[in-house]
Amino acid sequence: MDELPGPVIEKLQIFRKVESEHPLMAHAPADKYYTALVTGDLRNLKVLTDKYYEDVNLIFEISKNELEWQVKSLASFGLSGLWSLEYKRELTTPLCITARNGHTACVRHLLFWRADPNMAPGGQSALHEACEGGHMDCTELLLEHRANPNLLSEEGLAPLHLCTNQNTLGCAKLLVKYGAMVDLPSEETQETPLHIAAKHGLYDHALLYLRYGASVDRKNSREETALSVTCGQAKEQAEQGSYLQVCRLLVTYSADVNATDEEEKSPLHKACRNASHTLVQFLLQNKADVNAIDYNGASPLSCSLQTAAFKQQLRPHLTVQTLLNHGSQKIWPMAFGKVLKSCASVPEIIEILFNSYSQVPISEQWREAIPEEIFQMHLSFYESFFMLSCTPRCLQHLCRCAIRKKFGGKCHYLIPLLPVPKPLQNYLLLEPEGILL
Repeated sequence: MDELPGPVIEKLQIFRKVESEHPLMAHAPADKYYTALVTGDLRNLKVLTDKYYEDVNLIFEISKNELEWQVKSLASFGLSGLWSLEYKRELTTPLCITARNGHTACVRHLLFWRADPNMAPGGQSALHEACEGGHMDCTELLLEHRANPNLLSEEGLAPLHLCTNQNTLGCAKLLVKYGAMVDLPSEETQETPLHIAAKHGLYDHALLYLRYGASVDRKNSREETALSVTCGQAKEQAEQGSYLQVCRLLVTYSADVNATDEEEKSPLHKACRNASHTLVQFLLQNKADVNAIDYNGASPLSCSLQTAAFKQQLRPHLTVQTLLNHGSQKIWPMAFGKVLKSCASVPEIIEILFNSYSQVPISEQWREAIPEEIFQMHLSFYESFFMLSCTPRCLQHLCRCAIRKKFGGKCHYLIPLLPVPKPLQNYLLLEPEGILL
């Protein structure tokens, strides 16, 4: 029996990116057809389909010469690297091209001519392309014509995995409506759509998946739950509000706040490392273990101290203060010199840690751990600090330590209930004052 003929392959050489604003100067039918697809020129697309391309399931083999930055060895190209001309070959279909660019009318035309919505010669189907671009109308058309919502791309991603920004919410809703599996893991990282929503701080996406039955504590290849991913991604001040929303949602759906990843890091470890004070507070309010130890023996407090110097804009001292008021184990007094060396630029942390002890012997060698520029910048604080080297702490401080010892891990709750003025409550809660007495 004769084999059925395969799809037509048209070869194109593209020397620059083809965009709707700068269409390709087309002469050959293949060039004209490609240009019509990219620009959404339905009129020409119909003419060319009738005349040359009744089989719309042809494959475009597009060759591109593009400049790419290549990092090479120092001996070969100096300190940086080299711009080199790279040859790229891309396989795609008319339907993939129009779906990628959001040309709904062209997608409808191609589907009418029986374009296969599940063809993916370049690794991604038209549905992947439409969802990645947030093209809701194209997505709906493709699903109506039996595009597979669970088809994995060459990279092992389903269309839901490509819904990575707020503009793709409509596409995500359509996908789950048409049977997309909300717990389908990606092949390489084993991330579910909920992990993806958590990674990008997408509350509405996460809510959608949870309502459709997504497993809230499903783990990826690094043993991370969605909550763990959320806390690890909340790195910038402007983003922390959206990540906090996602955390609240996940905990509402009974996420395990003490689930650990492959390094035995809990969500609290990651939130502390990112100096995400609001996330730290939220996790502690929901019974996160303040003294959990990871594989390397680090506590949440240690994670906070390790990154404090690089997170000053996020006021990392608030995280340290919150941890101590929730019962975090204090650092070993003899290690205070190391903390001083790493956190000298954040004197609020030094003050909070120092005041968490009734008395810590101050070594003269600690002065060498503080860069002169930082010492001068915070002169009044560090002068008061070293003046205590041979002086016992004041009675008020010793009373503070006695009260805090009595309250233990409930300082954050019990101290605000004391019938004392607000400034005194702040003092008991280790609020930094900029000077040590």
